[in-house]
Amino acid sequence: MKETKDLIRAIREETGMNRKEFSEHLGIPLRTIEDWEAGRRNPPEYVPRLIKYQIAYEKLMGEKQNE
Repeated sequence: MKETKDLIRAIREETGMNRKEFSEHLGIPLRTIEDWEAGRRNPPEYVPRLIKYQIAYEKLMGEKQNE
């Protein structure tokens, strides 16, 4: 199982966003994203799951609009 820091980084990298873009997109402070990815802090265990759901939802809605 991936560590939280690796999971957050993998989700961000899947979006193609850098840390600044990712933090602005999600409304999470840049320093928080940096701390999560560096393993200095850990978000509550449900946060990576919610972020992943949000990204998947946005992708799905974007695909539906293009149909």
